[in-house]
Amino acid sequence: MSFDDFAAKMKARKKNDDAEQDKPYDFGESYRIRAKMLGVLMRDARLNAARTVEDCARLLRVSPQQIEAWEFGDDVPSLPQLELLAYYLDVPVSHFWGLETLKNSRAEKEHNQPEYIRLRNRMIGALLRQAREEAELSIEDLSAASGIAAASINAYEMGEAEPPVHELSVLASGVKKNLDYFQESTSQIGELLAMRLAWQHFSELPEDVREFAANPVNIGFIHIAVMLSKMPSDRLRQVGASILDITM
Repeated sequence: MSFDDFAAKMKARKKNDDAEQDKPYDFGESYRIRAKMLGVLMRDARLNAARTVEDCARLLRVSPQQIEAWEFGDDVPSLPQLELLAYYLDVPVSHFWGLETLKNSRAEKEHNQPEYIRLRNRMIGALLRQAREEAELSIEDLSAASGIAAASINAYEMGEAEPPVHELSVLASGVKKNLDYFQESTSQIGELLAMRLAWQHFSELPEDVREFAANPVNIGFIHIAVMLSKMPSDRLRQVGASILDITM
């Protein structure tokens, strides 16, 4: 029985319960179905993370047969075990009592990937053409500077071909831009990449600075620092002079 069948059965059971209030509730069957659903979600998360049964067994210090028993719904882990497994498989614990598998979500994302790539190639081409025109260069000029055929550059700008990243890097340099100029920043993917980059920068800060920034009590100081960073230099000098006058 598939996961969708389990979910449908649970919904059907609820309808039947509403219609048959006087019928004794079968707790044993309910627990059995819930165990099966949990097992399907555990296996789904494990396969999505490319982990083996043996990997999970080593993590939790149980036998591979125990992991298989959980995944088949013949047995159920404790909450601490499930928490460790969620951490290891990089999913929220709530995934294990949801109604959607990662496989279904992944399939939907994979379905949208070709269209995303086509759209991004058109956007990159438009940005390349804009930057080239701002630099007052013809396609022939850029071709001579980069060693890339004019026909290829034209196809890139029209979104009819996708420029390999090493060629795009040379073209970016030719129009006085860097690769960041072409990167996505507005979609969910762009926001995620930007967030990862921001986290990388944050993790590279000195430990005392990270601790200060991570403490909610210091948020007011951070806001002040942001405001100061946006001030014109002459206004900033006036503020500095005023602070100096106060402390003298």
